[in-house]
Amino acid sequence: QVQMVESGGGLVQAGGSLRLSCAASGRTFSISAMAWFRQAPGKEREFVGSIRTIGGNTNYADSVKGRFTISRDNAKSTLYLQMNSLKPEDTAVYYCAASLLGGSYDYWGQGTQVTVSS
Repeated sequence: QVQMVESGGGLVQAGGSLRLSCAASGRTFSISAMAWFRQAPGKEREFVGSIRTIGGNTNYADSVKGRFTISRDNAKSTLYLQMNSLKPEDTAVYYCAASLLGGSYDYWGQGTQVTVSS
């Protein structure tokens, strides 16, 4: 199996930046894609962006395009989310997730809180 641990959340003013990290362990050789999701209070969890392990193709939600960047260090089995120009509506718990061998995102971290003040 795969274990995921996020870090890097915190409180930031609108317009600021944060970088989240997600360290994967276990069967990391089977990970085909990793992604970030977020869930704001009272809302459903939503997709933020993803990156494929092989090739590095990325995909982003329209709400974060041009502001957020996903990257990964395969040697460290670590996923990153660079968040710039943060807005109060980006406030949420951010989760990383992993897909094994092209399947669904079955492996999740515990989440890290990001709060953007206006």
